Amino acid sequence: MTLLALDLGTTFVKGAVLDLDNLHLRHIRRQPFPKPVPNLPPLFFEVDPQTLVATVHTLLTELLALAPDCEGIVMCTQMHGMVLCTDQGAARSNVITWQDQRSLTPHPAGGGTHLARLLQAIPPTQRQQTGNEVQPSRPLAYLYWMAANGQLPNGEIIPAAVADFVIANLAGSPPVIEPTNASAHGALNLETMGWHTALLEQLGLAGLRWPEIRPFGQPVATVTISGRRLPCYAPVGDHQCAVVGALLAPDELSLNISTGSQVSLMTTKLALGDYQTRPFFDGRFLNTVTGIPAGRALNHLVNLLTELAQLQGKPLDDPWPTIAQAAATVENLQENLDDHARVRGDLAVNLSFFDSIGGSSGAITNIREDNLTVGHLFHAAFQNMTSNYYRSALRLSPAQPWQRLVFSGGLAQKIETLQRLIQQQFKRPTRLCPSTEDTLVGLMALGYVATGRAPSVSAAIRHLAAHSAALLVD
Repeated sequence: MTLLALDLGTTFVKGAVLDLDNLHLRHIRRQPFPKPVPNLPPLFFEVDPQTLVATVHTLLTELLALAPDCEGIVMCTQMHGMVLCTDQGAARSNVITWQDQRSLTPHPAGGGTHLARLLQAIPPTQRQQTGNEVQPSRPLAYLYWMAANGQLPNGEIIPAAVADFVIANLAGSPPVIEPTNASAHGALNLETMGWHTALLEQLGLAGLRWPEIRPFGQPVATVTISGRRLPCYAPVGDHQCAVVGALLAPDELSLNISTGSQVSLMTTKLALGDYQTRPFFDGRFLNTVTGIPAGRALNHLVNLLTELAQLQGKPLDDPWPTIAQAAATVENLQENLDDHARVRGDLAVNLSFFDSIGGSSGAITNIREDNLTVGHLFHAAFQNMTSNYYRSALRLSPAQPWQRLVFSGGLAQKIETLQRLIQQQFKRPTRLCPSTEDTLVGLMALGYVATGRAPSVSAAIRHLAAHSAALLVD
């Protein structure tokens, strides 16, 4: 038996055929995520919705031809994206992705930015009830901007998550939403697991038709691809899906390190605090710190170092193997520093080149003639990441209840120096996610639940963990 799996990511829409009987991820395919609409105002980031639907339809068609026994579709999606649509899935706005920062523009009534006014309008209690998710890159912020600027469409309009819109559009049915994506909107009351109606009324957003919240399990729509009708299961948030794909155990701490990064601790009960709280599965939650600089920030350094080659029309091959080796060489050198060298200190990097937990103004400091090299630069960047992860973990729980760290995300998989630095800082054993395709592994676990092979996501994780050596990827 097979399912089709789709991950609507930031850079790619990725798909695969999930062979549940043989624990095999087959025929992995990627299509570029559509480029942003040109000529938008600064801080805006929108994508044409029909281009996205067409991209997904093309990928599903290609995969279905490779899976004649396919019995359904499971999906995860980049979080915090939104499309306004009708109850038949017709778009009434562009796709607004998490890169959008329009809420940082001045409010027309004065008093600072839209985000500042939004924060003033939400009491601390309500912020915690909604998971501390009031940030520029949240649908709540986009909708507040639209309401303040008279740009909310008329009629019964539904703020749908990205993948939920795609399914609704393909099926011609009302979009619904699963709790992991509902929380990403910034308006889910974690204490009731329903929309925070009091908050929405305060912000003038109660007139929208908020989608029905459904837990993962039963199909939410049926789409027709190449003449075949396929049930679609509720899309889930890509963060939670990657954590499932890491096969996180109750005594482990999750470090997801890719374009962005998060540190997450699974809890059996709701425990609000100075961090973000997100629904997980089986009634559990993830306490998490997001906005930790990772691949996006490192790419700025890579772009700087390769700019001359690009300008001369001589682009470099993949620079990451060379970077990793250079950082490892510096790591070995630093282990043998004498006391005088340690007192002098070494190159330091603050990767907060954009708004993040470290601020919004990065830096490279303590530069000397002998340390301005690729190896020193990236070793210092990895040290900064390590420090950010440790401080974030202590925010989640100063008692440090975790017995092991679990790495997921492509960056964590390929940079051994980063792994070692983190292990030294935390003084705990570490392990890698069983595959670099963490979200697809997560979708396989969810597929076990959708098809009745496992009674819960926790049971599916335990099953895959027990058979992870048999997991095949091609």
